[in-house]
Amino acid sequence: MKSKKRESVRWMRSQNPESGKPDASMSSAILHRQLRAPLPEVAGGQGAWLVDRQGKRYLDGSCGAAVSCLGHAHPKVIAAIKAQLERIAFAHSAFLTNAPAEELAARLSARAPGGPWRVLLVSGGSEAIEAALKLACQIHLERGEGTRARFIARAQSYHGATLATLALGGHWARKAPYRGLLGEDGALLGGAMHHIPPCYEYRHRRPEETGEEYGHRAARALAEKLAQLGPETVAAFVAETVVGATLGAVPPAPGYFREIRRICDEAGILLILDEVMCGMGRTGTLFACEQEGIIPDMIVIAKGLGGGYQPIGAVLVREELANAISEGSGLLRQGHTYMAHATAAAAALAVLEVIEEDGLLARVAEGGRGLKALLRERFGQHPYVGDIRGRGFFVGVELVGSREDKTPFPRALGLAARIKRRAMANGLICYPENGTADGHDGDHVLLAPPFIISDDELELLVARLSKSIDQSIDEAMAAAAACGKP
Repeated sequence: MKSKKRESVRWMRSQNPESGKPDASMSSAILHRQLRAPLPEVAGGQGAWLVDRQGKRYLDGSCGAAVSCLGHAHPKVIAAIKAQLERIAFAHSAFLTNAPAEELAARLSARAPGGPWRVLLVSGGSEAIEAALKLACQIHLERGEGTRARFIARAQSYHGATLATLALGGHWARKAPYRGLLGEDGALLGGAMHHIPPCYEYRHRRPEETGEEYGHRAARALAEKLAQLGPETVAAFVAETVVGATLGAVPPAPGYFREIRRICDEAGILLILDEVMCGMGRTGTLFACEQEGIIPDMIVIAKGLGGGYQPIGAVLVREELANAISEGSGLLRQGHTYMAHATAAAAALAVLEVIEEDGLLARVAEGGRGLKALLRERFGQHPYVGDIRGRGFFVGVELVGSREDKTPFPRALGLAARIKRRAMANGLICYPENGTADGHDGDHVLLAPPFIISDDELELLVARLSKSIDQSIDEAMAAAAACGKP
């Protein structure tokens, strides 16, 4: 028993190589994400900047986790929230509807490709993904196909932090503490969750393949998994349109989702696209799937939907699928207290209006090209940068120990954690993550700046990122040398 406990402690510490002993000066009653070092306390923010209580300014280069798409303290959104609070903050959706929720759903339905859509409004991304899974099961059940209860997703994906969404995702390190609940393979619920390889052109495309050939080959993994499981047992395939946290803004290979759509139709399964991170304008179109030329069966959004001003998420369901419920039992078999929250919907409606009225989709497309140009100028010949990728203001920089053979840095170096710490010290908030190459080793930095960021601020972002990466690599290599490792 003691050996198992020691093994567990060693594993947990290995996930945070920068941790030391707890800081005795910490007095917060909050159970923070990081318990061994105090966090700066935010005091305010304006535009693309945040300020802590000591007056230090941070350029928000990732909108936290791709959330604050309009930056901070946007007057129109704040005014909309205040106005709604003066009318009604909340009324339970089991008894009453409300005007901002109705209007938000109508606008999303009108703007999503291939509508009309029905819209379920919830409180965040994990809740929205889980709601989509339950909707898929209910739709199949209402259509007389109750055997369809399995889901297929991709390795090195992330779909949320509830148990079901963790099991659906392919991020082993986030699942590992809950193996007793999820099972050794993270399948959960009697083997409901299954995985295929990611569409990851930088690492998986063969030298002799074109992008289109690789995209088609990557998609065929779904057909092979369906044949293995039996398509009549599968409810849906779930994928991020552009992969965010786990791989760092990896776009699909050309034609990948067109082949995926064909396979789903052939097998009678639903296609659910997770646009929690990459949706709501982040890639230069309101919905990232618009650039793929396909219409999914559900689109899941959150984060940029409320821009950080209120917690909100949504599931868009093709109306013909929702009709299976309305013409069947007539009852949605799930519910949460804060569904269709009036104040949250008012905030999201204001965010959407600002994006449209201020022409921010065009700004994201143009600014994204500028950001990648700056990154390529700074890192194009960097010995430890292997790939720069992404769409719009959703860009990833993958770090490698060797550009020639794409060898990743080992996880034990803790490079991603070092970059986050150094960047904060340099006045930059970015989103580094590890496990990029194979789920265990490798590192990337995800950049997702506010849509309102200026060109000068983009230049400052890249300069501060460059300094932080170089400092972190030097620090990591020095630590490795001190331990006698190459």
